[in-house]
Amino acid sequence: MHSMENETQVQIRKATRSDVQAIRDLIHSVHINPLSLKWERFLVAMSRDGRLLGCGQIKVHSGGVLELASIAVVPEERHKGLASEIIKQLIDSTTDDLYLTCRARLKSFYRAFGFENCPTPNLLPRYFANLLTLGRILLRLKIIKQPMLVMRSKQK
Repeated sequence: MHSMENETQVQIRKATRSDVQAIRDLIHSVHINPLSLKWERFLVAMSRDGRLLGCGQIKVHSGGVLELASIAVVPEERHKGLASEIIKQLIDSTTDDLYLTCRARLKSFYRAFGFENCPTPNLLPRYFANLLTLGRILLRLKIIKQPMLVMRSKQK
């Protein structure tokens, strides 16, 4: 359990079953991947009055490949360090390499946590290679407006 000081008192903790709907609602509201939202893998940032302010998880893919995923913060609490604190705690929870997918505009944000862009699909685990290829197709078809990146962080 961890407390974080900002304008509101925030507690970052492991999610519980009672957080499931709030996590799903937040993920859907920020339009990020709504698949594999297993509450047992989530950290949540909660306000003093029990509102979900942010969340994040580490997804496990085939072959034990780990993904930093579902990083989301409610709009009125953004730019206060909540996402960064959730990300730091998730990174600290594993000694394995982590992958993530993000919009290109978030590249420098994730670089600050030690993530590097992986632009070559054939050097990636299959899941991420497929996502990168799909992202390039969607960009060409103008279904998405900016490139999608796959980034990797090598843990110590």
